[in-house]
Amino acid sequence: MITIKITGIKTYHVKPRWLFLKVFTDEGITVYGEPVVEGKSRTVETAVREYSEVIIGQDPLKIEALWQRLYRGGFYRGGPILTSALSGIEMALWDIKGKYYSAPVYELLGGAVRDKIRMYTHIKKAGLGYADSVVEMGEIAARRAEEGLTAMKYSILPPVSQIASLEEMNRHVAYFAEVRKTVGPGVDIAIDFHGRVSPAVAKRLMRMLEPYCPFFIEEPCLPENVDEMVDIARSSVIPVATGERLFTRWGYRDVIIKQAAKVLQPDLCHTGGIFEARKIAAMAEIYYMTIAPHNPLGPISLAACLQLDACTPNFLIQEYLGMPEKWDLGETILKEPFVIKDGYIDVPKGPGLGIELDDKGIEDKVYDGKWPGHFLQYEDGGYAEW
Repeated sequence: MITIKITGIKTYHVKPRWLFLKVFTDEGITVYGEPVVEGKSRTVETAVREYSEVIIGQDPLKIEALWQRLYRGGFYRGGPILTSALSGIEMALWDIKGKYYSAPVYELLGGAVRDKIRMYTHIKKAGLGYADSVVEMGEIAARRAEEGLTAMKYSILPPVSQIASLEEMNRHVAYFAEVRKTVGPGVDIAIDFHGRVSPAVAKRLMRMLEPYCPFFIEEPCLPENVDEMVDIARSSVIPVATGERLFTRWGYRDVIIKQAAKVLQPDLCHTGGIFEARKIAAMAEIYYMTIAPHNPLGPISLAACLQLDACTPNFLIQEYLGMPEKWDLGETILKEPFVIKDGYIDVPKGPGLGIELDDKGIEDKVYDGKWPGHFLQYEDGGYAEW
């Protein structure tokens, strides 16, 4: 017998590049989710609308049953678009369930194992562009440290040659060395190779970076070839991180079994949602791997991540983008934005995702969903997202 049912779903394209969905129920519980692939929000929106036809009229408390129906119901499954649409719906269903039972999501998943969540952000300047020089990189890192953050990350600056010269590799190492000199040994520094580096160069660069003790190196090569990542991981004492471009537990299977990384980074907007990421974390725990959820998106995504982080024993650290306007922390979007104090966010106490959205704040940021993304072309003809 259905005691509560879904009556409607509405989507919003929200600046700078987010897609929010609003789920309505006949019990008056109205919640949001964040189903999006960066730069592809209109494409994901189409998938959300197709899925909405399946779940309207259904019981939102039966999260696993609906997840299986959406994931397995069609001939094609998985991938960034379909799984991201599913992810945003799933996190909204958890918000409904939590509000229905007046409990945070993490309580429904076994209860909290920590009181606060360690955060890290990006070393980027206003507008989220790259630093123009080694000196500027150090200055931005210093500002992040002054904000109280104890961990930060930056992406390697493209282009990177397939077989880089010593001069080119020294240029990349100089950025990391400057950040380390600026913030000292008390701040953890990660670097994201973003799949822009060939396996041969990745191993050389990692060896050169070892004296500066990187927290982890993310996507040292593209994630499609797990065996290549295994080879890279075994060549260095620096922990390898990966996962933002993997979908569902099946996408993580080989990475975990072959121990291709020590830090897994499921993106809750892409990988299948909160419970799917919790399943991935449980698989990883067997192999002594840690979880550092990927999150370059909005405050709903962050809220979902914090629920996972609170109840996951092998959680390491949580990413957030670090926008100057703090929109990613919910400024002008959440009725009570998230606050980072001394590098941590307190575990939310409210029911569901622990957030309430400001409808007026969202409406002020609605746009047509067209994202002006662009790409860099390497001299050798390859491409990398800017």
